[in-house]
Amino acid sequence: MRCIAIDDEPLALTQLSGYISRIPFLSLLNACSDAGEAVPLVMSGKVDLIFTDITMPDLNGMDFIRSLPHSPMVIFTTAYPEYAVEGFRLEAVDYLLKPFSFQDLLRAAERARRTYLSRQSAKGERDPLFMKSDGRLINIETDHILYIESVSEYVRVYLEGQDEPVTALGSLMKLEAALPSHFMRVHRSYIVNLHKIFEVSRQRIVMDRKVYIPVGESYRERFSDYVSRRCIL
Repeated sequence: MRCIAIDDEPLALTQLSGYISRIPFLSLLNACSDAGEAVPLVMSGKVDLIFTDITMPDLNGMDFIRSLPHSPMVIFTTAYPEYAVEGFRLEAVDYLLKPFSFQDLLRAAERARRTYLSRQSAKGERDPLFMKSDGRLINIETDHILYIESVSEYVRVYLEGQDEPVTALGSLMKLEAALPSHFMRVHRSYIVNLHKIFEVSRQRIVMDRKVYIPVGESYRERFSDYVSRRCIL
């Protein structure tokens, strides 16, 4: 599982990072000294698990988790037991009270791993999304979709790691109805995967391929509301 560690105390962050490095099924992507530093990585959708302190300057751990549209699993680490109830209300996998041992962290990580495997199994049971393209039925993994473009009577689905889109006869409206909630129509000709947005600039969305997608006037209010509700700094 890919994880990040967040703590404003250098010694605590070093200890936490060291514990994580000893657990073979965890891969530490970054050790962050504040929650704001972790935002871009979490929003990229590459994080499966967050270890975070609660009492930090500027943005505390709980407010950070609340601000995320789709939070990864979280394990809170704190010296204050009074936050425990609120932590579990946020559906935390576990709540570690400082000072905790490596065995404490390992037990929490094992719990997260069981949850992760259960979710992966559930994903595998989801109905697939097939598209007819060039006489073939192609299974589209929605998590790999960057954005979708409508061109005349066709739709083009752009996927991570592929230079050419999957093209099929159809409408954006029909495809939009079949997509998960983290996809949004932002223009009469475009649907974007909100998890894959790199930047928003001057009413344009920048995807990770440096593709610029316009935000149509009819869709601007909804998209701006989505962004403003998730803007934490």
